[in-house]
Amino acid sequence: MPELPMVNFGNSKIPITRLISGGNPLCGNSHFSEALNTEMRCYFTAKNVLEYLHRLEAAGINTIQARGDFHRIMYWLELFKREGGKLHWIAQTASEMADIHSNIKVIAAAGAIGIYHHGTKTDNMWLADEIDKVEPYLKSMRDAGVQVGLGTHIPEVIDYAEDKDWDIDFYMCCLYNINRKKRESVLVADFQADEAEEFNHDDPVQMLKRIQQTAKMCLAFKILGAGRECAAQETVQAAFKRAFDGIKPKDAVVVGMFPKHLDQITLNAGYAAELGKVR
Repeated sequence: MPELPMVNFGNSKIPITRLISGGNPLCGNSHFSEALNTEMRCYFTAKNVLEYLHRLEAAGINTIQARGDFHRIMYWLELFKREGGKLHWIAQTASEMADIHSNIKVIAAAGAIGIYHHGTKTDNMWLADEIDKVEPYLKSMRDAGVQVGLGTHIPEVIDYAEDKDWDIDFYMCCLYNINRKKRESVLVADFQADEAEEFNHDDPVQMLKRIQQTAKMCLAFKILGAGRECAAQETVQAAFKRAFDGIKPKDAVVVGMFPKHLDQITLNAGYAAELGKVR
C-alpha cells in the first residue's frame, strides 16, 4: 500500500492524512436516498464499524471525521480504542443535543483533536440572519483546548467568517451547496431531508475558490457528490483529482466510504496517495 501524504491539522502539530474518512455512512446518512440510508444502517453494525475502522488504519488512513453523539460514534470509537485502534477523530457537533456547549465539552473529553460547528446548523443560522449565534460555540471549542472548526455548505459563510476574523483553525467545506434553503440532517430530524438537497455541477468551483482564498486549513467534503460521481472508477479518480488540484497544499479531503459491495477504502487510499502528494 503506497504511503498517504500528510499535513498538520489546523494550527497544531498533529499529522493527519490528506484523505480522512467521513462518518456519515456509519450512521446511515447517505445524502443519496432513503434506500441507501437503510442499507447503510443495516450494514454498519458495531462489529462492522470496528472492522471498518481497523481497515482504515491498515490502508494508512489515520483520521476519521464523525459526529459527536453518545450512542453511536463515541461508543464505537471507545470500543475501537479498547482493541488498540489509534485513529485521530475530528468531531462535528451533534445538533440534536439540548446543550451544544456541553456536547463540545464531552467531545473534547472523549479525545477529539478538533471540533467543528455542524454545517447544516451553521447554514440554517445564516439563512435566518442569525449567523453571529455561531461564535459562542467556537469560543467553547477554544476553551475546550481543541482545534476550532466551522462547517458550511454555503461559500458566503466563509467570506463572512473571514471578514469578521473569527477565531477558527479550520473550515469544513462542502463542495456542493445543499443548503440553499433551510433543511435538517436526517440524523436530527424525523423526515427525509435528502429530497430537498441540490447537487449542482457548478457548485464545486465556488467553494474551491473560497478554499483558495483563505489561509486557514480547509477540509473539503462531498468531493464525490455523495455518490453521484461514483458511476465508474474513472469518474471517482477524476473527482479526487479535481479536489486535490483545487485545494491548498495544507488542506485535506473527507470522503465517506461504504465497503459493502466494493473495497472503497483501498481504492480511495490509492487515489489519495497518487493525487494528494503535496507539490
